[in-house]
Amino acid sequence: MTDATTPARASGPDLAGLTNAAAWLDAPFADLTVRPAPVTAPGPHELLVRARAVAVNPVDVVKQTTGDLMYRWLPAPAVLGEDVAGDVVAVGSAVTRFTVGDRVVALAVGVEKGEEHAPGGGFQQLVLVREALAAPVPAGTAFEEAVVLPLAVSTAASALFQGGQLGLRHPVGAGPAPTGSAREVVVVWGGTTSVGSAAIQLAVAAGYDVVATASPANHERLRALGASQLFDYRDAGVVDDVVAALHGRRVAGVLAIGTGSAGPCVTIAARTGAPRVSMASPSVSFGGVPRRPGLSLGLVRTVVALGSRTAAVMVRSRLRGVRATFVWGSSLMHDEVGPMLWAGYLPSALAEGRFVPAPRAEVVGHGLEHVQAALDRLGEGVSATKLVVTL
Repeated sequence: MTDATTPARASGPDLAGLTNAAAWLDAPFADLTVRPAPVTAPGPHELLVRARAVAVNPVDVVKQTTGDLMYRWLPAPAVLGEDVAGDVVAVGSAVTRFTVGDRVVALAVGVEKGEEHAPGGGFQQLVLVREALAAPVPAGTAFEEAVVLPLAVSTAASALFQGGQLGLRHPVGAGPAPTGSAREVVVVWGGTTSVGSAAIQLAVAAGYDVVATASPANHERLRALGASQLFDYRDAGVVDDVVAALHGRRVAGVLAIGTGSAGPCVTIAARTGAPRVSMASPSVSFGGVPRRPGLSLGLVRTVVALGSRTAAVMVRSRLRGVRATFVWGSSLMHDEVGPMLWAGYLPSALAEGRFVPAPRAEVVGHGLEHVQAALDRLGEGVSATKLVVTL
């Protein structure tokens, strides 16, 4: 049976004999459990992908750590995971960009509100993804390299290009951009993150000059991605230094990535005349919250701090004439930014080396049973690294 939100599905010999397994979140706060999962035929605009690599993201950790307090639309049992790379094993009747056997990287949106949660979760062997949120993996690029991209590049593109965010011109179809000192500037706070690494490349591709923050050990890597000036976010005077470097130039927007980044980014925007700040991270970290049922002091403190600090940033931005908004990475599946990125830009940019997967992938293990270890590692904190599990 189908309804308005469930695509009609075909069945056929392509799926005969296929079996599936997933890393299930069977109950709030529980460890992931690897057990069988259904094989679901793709709808008209979907691909069924045999995952060869998956990556973990903070949203997965937050959901597992907070139970139903966060993302209440995603009840257990659930299959988490957004980053997938693998081989196409079946295509929907209306798919035009891919065929069986193609190597693809894709944003899995099963965790999102209104989606079919289990078939579209990334932490499984056979994943349903939208054709519109997939791109070919070039020959010579390993799946574990490509899989660092999906949620990060989608978040970066949403932050930079959506009208409700920074609203910048797109990297395709916009015509030639100004060169040299006439170029507008985009500030990326948190350049070594996966979102920051993608944002630097996308903004440069769209014709902007990029100023970014990172620890000095990562400055050369970010210059290779296209950033023109780098500042150490840990320096006490970093905000003053960034503002001084931007004196007399037009700042198109500021992207805040990382816990605590919103405050300094609002200040930079206000002092440079930038109209908008896009915030890709919450105001507090959930890293210290114990993963167990019931209220804990750590959880209460984190939730209270989240509310108070977020409110303070929003009030401060309004008082200083800056529009500050949070970005949701998968929101591009509902607007023109999704097809611009996944169908218009990434296929050729990846194939020609104009966009490279970054940061580096660290393979935690092989097999779904290692996804939990990757989540635990991520909860402890990593830097300039994307944690990946191969399948």
